[in-house]
Amino acid sequence: MAEAHQEEHSSLIKTPKQLAVVVLAGFLVPVLGIVLLIQLITGGLRVNPESPGMSEEAIAQRLKPVGEVAIGKVERPQQTAVANAAAAGPTKAANTGEQLYNSVCQACHGAGLAGAPKVGDKSAWQPRIAQGINTLYDNSLKGIRAMPPKGGAMSASDAEVKAAVDYMVGRSK
Repeated sequence: MAEAHQEEHSSLIKTPKQLAVVVLAGFLVPVLGIVLLIQLITGGLRVNPESPGMSEEAIAQRLKPVGEVAIGKVERPQQTAVANAAAAGPTKAANTGEQLYNSVCQACHGAGLAGAPKVGDKSAWQPRIAQGINTLYDNSLKGIRAMPPKGGAMSASDAEVKAAVDYMVGRSK
């Protein structure tokens, strides 16, 4: 049979001391290279603390927030209008109905989306009006077909929703 020939591996590192020096150099050389590269790029950048760009006002201007958040109670216009409507009579309630229509109902009833009757389309509203105003109120408060309850304005009061129905019916007769 053929004789197996084994070569001894030779290495430059022969002692543990040499290994420690190579490992330490392996860490120090890249770190020193990075430091020197940074010095070369910045050119030893020196900032004068007396310059106008380093004043307290300039720093505050650069660091100021883009916007502010105000936390507190905000009164909704619809709530104010309903409260005023109770005191002032039916004219304010009509304004509340128009406001709710413009902010919520118009999205579908203005364009006739998802089968919603368009405001002002007498032929589309006539069969609905014939069912009676209480049926229209119930449908608007509870939802019907694709329309969610209260038209999706769950924070609106029943009186506001009814006022919006009155507004739409008034414009569609």
